Amino acid sequence: MENNRPFILISNDDGYHSNGIRLLVNSVIAFADVLVVAPESARSGYSCAFSVTDYLRLKRRHNMGDTPVWSCSGTPVDCVKIALDQLCDGRRPDLILSGINHGDNSSVNTHYSGTMGVALEGCMKGIPSVAFSSCYYDEQADLQPLRPYVVRIVETVLANGLPDGICLNVNFPARPSFEGIKVCRMTKGRWINEIEKRVHPRGHNYYWVVGEYHNDEPSAEDSDQWAVNHGFVAVTPTQIDVTAYGFMDELRSRLSLGLSHLEGE
Repeated sequence: MENNRPFILISNDDGYHSNGIRLLVNSVIAFADVLVVAPESARSGYSCAFSVTDYLRLKRRHNMGDTPVWSCSGTPVDCVKIALDQLCDGRRPDLILSGINHGDNSSVNTHYSGTMGVALEGCMKGIPSVAFSSCYYDEQADLQPLRPYVVRIVETVLANGLPDGICLNVNFPARPSFEGIKVCRMTKGRWINEIEKRVHPRGHNYYWVVGEYHNDEPSAEDSDQWAVNHGFVAVTPTQIDVTAYGFMDELRSRLSLGLSHLEGE
């Protein structure tokens, strides 16, 4: 008998045991076949990194209900790669989901996030992909209010797909209810005061990567940071092609100046 239920692959960067991934599975299991392949422990900040200096290990874990769960020793991107190659039994996922992350992945965090790494890898494979993050950093935070929004976004993507080369970065405010969904752009921001120097009891210096996020445009109402700061679920369409098309003609013009001299004419 043909299986008409969509097939969803789920991963994250917090580990296969996280509360966020459990809620994500429970949000979609009623209408989809689900496979979980996630890191064996936290892999925050791994972005799109994958393993090239070590082998990968897979381990079968206890199901989440009827959903099979595997852990992988590698990065979030490794999880996607190994799932597609070894664990999907010939089925191509209709959708790849990542999260629900414990921590904000809006603004420039997009570039550092292992949660987004999953969605970007899926997107590069031509599979519609969505990353979900909550601004609650507490791993025991109640994420139940996110469920109807997750379902709404997932059902919309399953019904309509996403343009080639585009995935979604979804961020939820740290609050028990939301003002609605706001489609928005990435905020211009940066991390500052990122290194903390300490002295080891044995006398040598060592360093922690810490930092504070600085929003360069706090009043920009079309940005993802403004959205989450004002109670909205921020949905940012994110693309693989990072070419700065608007600068190409100017760059051609700059580089052409004196080119004949360089070419010896």
